Amino acid sequence: MTTILTKLSLALASTMLIAGGAPAMAKDMGKNPMVGGAAMYPTKDIIDNAVNSKDHTTLVAAVKAAGLVDTLKGAGPFTVFAPTNAAFAKLPAGTVDTLVKPENKAMLTKILTYHVVAGRMTAKDIAAKAKMNGGKAVLTTVQGESLTAWQKDGAWYLTDAKGGMSKITIANVMQSNGVIHVVDTVLMP
Repeated sequence: MTTILTKLSLALASTMLIAGGAPAMAKDMGKNPMVGGAAMYPTKDIIDNAVNSKDHTTLVAAVKAAGLVDTLKGAGPFTVFAPTNAAFAKLPAGTVDTLVKPENKAMLTKILTYHVVAGRMTAKDIAAKAKMNGGKAVLTTVQGESLTAWQKDGAWYLTDAKGGMSKITIANVMQSNGVIHVVDTVLMP
């Protein structure tokens, strides 16, 4: 846990949030957007909202198995690219069951923290950063490696370290300690 908190602190110190007039990735969904059939409340933290989304039960179980609940309930702020259950289902059969075993906690933690960027980066912030960098925003994850955000045909995508792509399906789900962007594929460091 100390290592995770140290990485979070270092990433937070090095993360630059860029605000600007760039267009948002998705229409602002209002104060309490629905994710996985549940309203997401900006007064609740990332974990308290995620546990109510029936589309994120695998993510919540993985966060618990990795021992990251207290971290993601912390003050943050954090930007979380939250894979849905369908995203986890795209992984080879047995992958999730293997990752949540205690002996694989380090690998699970590496994968999960690869979905977290220190700071609160809204769709507008990501778009502004991409605009300043030739259409691509390179985001440093808490895990330490980079994700690249880019736009195609009006949709925003993330490319991971292995060249895999994930589409942001719901942007700007505001939390008391950050923001969640729902993604359709698990990202791999």
